[in-house]
Amino acid sequence: MRSIPLRAVVCGLMLACGSSFSQAENWPQWRGPDSNGISGETGIATTWSRTENVAWRLPLPGPGGATPVIWEDRIFVTSSDGPEDGADLLLLCISTDGEELWRQTVGGGNKNARTIEGNSASPSPCTDGKHVWCFFGTGVLACYTVDGEEVWKFDTQDRYGKFDIQFGMTSTPVLHGNGVYLQLIHGTWGGDYKVAKVVRLDKRTGEEVWSVDRPSEAVDECKHSYASPIIYSDGEMEFLITHGADNVVAHDLETGYEIGRLGGLNGPSDLNSNNYDNTFRFVATPSFTDGVLVVPTAKAGPLVAVNIREDLAGDLTGRAEAVRWVYEKTPDVSIPLLMDGLCYVVMKPGQVFCVDLESGDELYYERIHNAEHRASPVYADGHIYVCSRDGICTVLKAGGEFEVVAENDIGNEPITASPAISDGTLYLRSYDALYAIRE
Repeated sequence: MRSIPLRAVVCGLMLACGSSFSQAENWPQWRGPDSNGISGETGIATTWSRTENVAWRLPLPGPGGATPVIWEDRIFVTSSDGPEDGADLLLLCISTDGEELWRQTVGGGNKNARTIEGNSASPSPCTDGKHVWCFFGTGVLACYTVDGEEVWKFDTQDRYGKFDIQFGMTSTPVLHGNGVYLQLIHGTWGGDYKVAKVVRLDKRTGEEVWSVDRPSEAVDECKHSYASPIIYSDGEMEFLITHGADNVVAHDLETGYEIGRLGGLNGPSDLNSNNYDNTFRFVATPSFTDGVLVVPTAKAGPLVAVNIREDLAGDLTGRAEAVRWVYEKTPDVSIPLLMDGLCYVVMKPGQVFCVDLESGDELYYERIHNAEHRASPVYADGHIYVCSRDGICTVLKAGGEFEVVAENDIGNEPITASPAISDGTLYLRSYDALYAIRE
């Protein structure tokens, strides 16, 4: 056998290491690289505490529910500059070594909801590795370079109407191609005035590409949506999904044209009907996998699986072929996680259930930690990560049988932001700090 020079071996090892680093997965938006809460990373820690398996912990200037986003060696997260009403609203850039690189004051006027159950730093940022976009409940939307230079900024309330939404605007914009898409669905409680807009902006300039009205018959609090838009994509079809005001709606990405909608999610729009709940506001965003959209509703409403086919367009309300199954319980805040033919759902009080994605049959319904859950679950390497408001994070084994792998406590630091995963690291954002969790 011909001998190989040591220098060549060392170079080969360096190239192999460089290749593995270059393949590390970014987490560029709230729900990850494919907008579904699923990471392709392996070797993610399943056990930790405030100190165990903590690579670093960086205190944050104030609370917020925004999920951090990661691109290579930089993390971006929004925050209030303190817990009080009126505090400034910040965009921070942090290295993956835990060092704050820069911060920008994007606006002021933070507003808390329900004693800091949420605040104006609830929408999550997004990045394409060159720029980062951030939106706040005050209506301010801005674009910065990854080095912290402002590119553009404006107040969406000045352009699209004043927000009138009981617990604040929490919808996270979605980045796709050269577009930034927003759903601004809100209106006056008990009045005729309502605003429901769906908007596409040019991500490079902030200029409007299109803006369309989103009509509905919703009344009172039902006109308020706290959900976020998502992009459905399966390799053949691609469109925008908006959720709120008793309907889920598909829009053409290039024009905003309404492709189809499913209504009737809150029963007949008649205040005299016992089937209509005028406090039925959507918070949880739909989730998708190829050929199906799983649609949460609210309160005692159902969870609905909608078939996605090219021949299903227009008003799908009441069309049996449009609905794959209906499950009697819905998450109030957390988004369903769809993985390997299963649908995992986290209920606000701490129950978790799993149903077969094809049939809707329940495989289990169990309680995990008895506390409020607002973060949405994420998946990595055979495990599902679920975080509660009191800082307890439960790790479940993925599959149709219920199994708790670990329960991890960071010490009663509130968590409402969903976890993020990149380059072998699990990132947790509490109201107090940003954690990097590694084996």
